Amino acid sequence: MAYNKVVLALLGAGGRGSQVILNMLHSSDKVEVKYVCDVDDTRGGSVITELAKIQGYEPKRTRDMRETFADKDVDAVVITTPEHWHSLATVWACNAGKDVYVEKNVCLSAEEGRRMLEAAEKNKCIVQCGTQNRSGDYAFSARDYIADGKLGEIVTVKSYCMLPGTRQWVLKQDSPVPEGLNWDMWLGPAPSVPYNVSRHKGWYDWWDYSGGISMSGDASHVIDLARMALGDPPLPQNVFCAGGRVIFDDKREIPDNQTVVFDMGKYVISLESSQFGDYMTKTPQEIRFSERFPEWRNNATRTEIYGTKGVMFLGRHGGGWQVFGGKDFGVVAKGVGYFPDEVHHRNFIDCIRSRKIPNAPLLQGVMSATMINLANLSYRSGKNLINIDSATGAIIGNDNAARLDIRSNRMV
Repeated sequence: MAYNKVVLALLGAGGRGSQVILNMLHSSDKVEVKYVCDVDDTRGGSVITELAKIQGYEPKRTRDMRETFADKDVDAVVITTPEHWHSLATVWACNAGKDVYVEKNVCLSAEEGRRMLEAAEKNKCIVQCGTQNRSGDYAFSARDYIADGKLGEIVTVKSYCMLPGTRQWVLKQDSPVPEGLNWDMWLGPAPSVPYNVSRHKGWYDWWDYSGGISMSGDASHVIDLARMALGDPPLPQNVFCAGGRVIFDDKREIPDNQTVVFDMGKYVISLESSQFGDYMTKTPQEIRFSERFPEWRNNATRTEIYGTKGVMFLGRHGGGWQVFGGKDFGVVAKGVGYFPDEVHHRNFIDCIRSRKIPNAPLLQGVMSATMINLANLSYRSGKNLINIDSATGAIIGNDNAARLDIRSNRMV
């Protein structure tokens, strides 16, 4: 690394990737982006133009992320691809000696998580997961409040990811690959199939590419924040998930409603993940950057942590937290929150320079992803209980779930 300068490559140039990479430039000095990589030539043009204005030169466009790994100028990569690429891209990057920022869900199976951890440890790479709540002051203060025993003994935890309503869906027919798209590279480690726009544009609806827009896309954040506030407990002893396609029975693989129970030993975490009523909303923009709190009753991504001395309502997106208790059920403690996206991205750049452990280390990202993945495996294996070796994460007594956890490794 040149003195104090950090050179990045963006892998996946959609809306979220563009937002993250621009945040990294705005939040830290002496950061440049040398590559914008996307397998679809229709993506990335606007972020390349914006980056050129900021840094004075255009990043190089490439379809193949391996070109960025081979360039010794590149210090780190930012992985904002579809989920099925997260693990392999991280492993390749670490094995090339690059630090990594990887969006959630960071992995879709136990094996993927294990390979990521091995590659990062072997190559001494900094890996920051895209679970930005871990850089929020409200997350630290909530964790400290519980650790100090002020909530009492934890009895039960209820997490919610109840997004607004889903859309109706019709499976499109297979068709020729659009000009400018490398479909084989888009599929990457997933099985080779003919091009289908329902897969390409609706990848959140397919197990080959995702754990679901509600579960992987948002509940992963909620569970990760809950785990942090609880002191990052080990994996659950067992997991059970029920649900299905409730609103539109349109044959999509991934359900729109799931109820999950995680047996943590001394207490239980439940998770409601769904897509239905527009009366459920994420923390509004006007709350995310203020000292106000959400309306907890219809906050779509809240966690309720019940202790013997009170209950904590904890919100992501900077929603902060409030503890209610006493005979009048009044507010007895609170922590104001601000949306920590920029702080989280700055933390990654700082850790590249300092070599300190980032706020959202890979181990905790894998642990939180594993809880989401186990819930999906319970559902997919016939809505059956999964028993887990909490020390190793191995599935016990559910051979179907164990088989489903073995993903395609077509490019490994």
